Amino acid sequence: MNALYSQIVGKGKPLVILHGFLGMGDNWKTLANQFAEAGYEVHLVDQRNHGRSFHSDAFDYGVMADDLKNYCMANDLEPIVLLGHSMGGKTAMEFATRYPSMVAKLIVADIAPKAYPQHHQDILKGLSSLDFEQIQSRSEADEALSQYVKDFGTRQFLLKNLYWVAKGKLGLRMNLPVLSEQVEEVGKPLEKTQRFERDALFVRGEKSSYILPEDEWLISRHFPKAKIDTVSGAGHWLHADNPSEFYEKIMNFLTGFSRN
Repeated sequence: MNALYSQIVGKGKPLVILHGFLGMGDNWKTLANQFAEAGYEVHLVDQRNHGRSFHSDAFDYGVMADDLKNYCMANDLEPIVLLGHSMGGKTAMEFATRYPSMVAKLIVADIAPKAYPQHHQDILKGLSSLDFEQIQSRSEADEALSQYVKDFGTRQFLLKNLYWVAKGKLGLRMNLPVLSEQVEEVGKPLEKTQRFERDALFVRGEKSSYILPEDEWLISRHFPKAKIDTVSGAGHWLHADNPSEFYEKIMNFLTGFSRN
């Protein structure tokens, strides 16, 4: 059985963090250290076909939820606090509705249970265009990728996937062929009947359009105990755009403290 790669930080209650599409657990290292200081054992998990985890032709939320179930059972993590961002939030929703007894509290960052249109074409095209017979450095990869992805921050996020396959030979950690072929899976909604009856928090970025006011009824249908909160001045990468407020809102939810 294939096991997911993870980094584990701290000791205490288990908190599992799931990254977004084309990301990896390492993206969350700074916040993981903060959660660890607050008394959590933080598991930064690389989902299948991402980071240092295994590559597979199978890629959908069902298999990713089962990957997480196997990971939790292998590491004796039950019940967990589960935090997922974007694609990771969809995996977290799938997992919580399938295996509710394994989740103490659910946190979903900037994604709703609805269907999303495919919008990663330029990024995938840009990554697929990288010729590692020619590209010898991170700066050369950045220059080539800039023809497709104009935003510097997005390129830096994507280029965290660069690694030395062998001496003098760069490559990408993610399973780009399968992710490109199966990208439609990333936008799939939860099934209408899926529900999670325990505490849940949906956090959106103030400048993001991923969770709209009209999505709130759908969130409450699937997650009747859900609270919805907004991180000020933040876009879709809300944990990077305003990490201090993001952290404060998560901790308020986990500890039951509120200023309101």
